[in-house]
Amino acid sequence: METNQEGKAEKFFKDFGKKLDQFFVELKDAGNRAEVDMQQKFEELKVAADRIKKEAENKERWKEVENSLKKAGSELENAFKTAFKKKENS
Repeated sequence: METNQEGKAEKFFKDFGKKLDQFFVELKDAGNRAEVDMQQKFEELKVAADRIKKEAENKERWKEVENSLKKAGSELENAFKTAFKKKENS
């Protein structure tokens, strides 16, 4: 009877060991995939940062943006004045 129980315990630990080995293999693969994904995202962020830096250095473009915003603000101011001015002939 003891040999029967020893056999069950040995089989359990053998199966458990195989499953644990498989888990570690899958864990390592997942880690490698995550590392590749993170490296790819990092490279994408570097490219985006370079693009933003170049755009920020383009002073001509930002001058155009500033002028457009000033013009829009002026037009908005005129629209409010027109909408809310009192009628002089009332």
